[in-house]
Amino acid sequence: MKDLLIYIIQTITGADNFRVEESYPEQNVVNYEITADPSIIGLIIGKEGRTIKNIRRLLSIRATKEKVAVNINVSPSIAQ
Repeated sequence: MKDLLIYIIQTITGADNFRVEESYPEQNVVNYEITADPSIIGLIIGKEGRTIKNIRRLLSIRATKEKVAVNINVSPSIAQ
């Protein structure tokens, strides 16, 4: 499922300057933390959050098939 999320984000943004971290806080729950460059966060979230809502919808379809729940969060990366 992580591969699907990475593919979707790469296709939408056309960039590779993001990171997806996967964690399993509970059984049958998967959390994804997308850390991206601030310049592409707007593309990931979309106008009025439509893009991220649709990404969540696509992953929830896949999660239903795999019998897990999925959570997706987006945060900006801090450049050092």
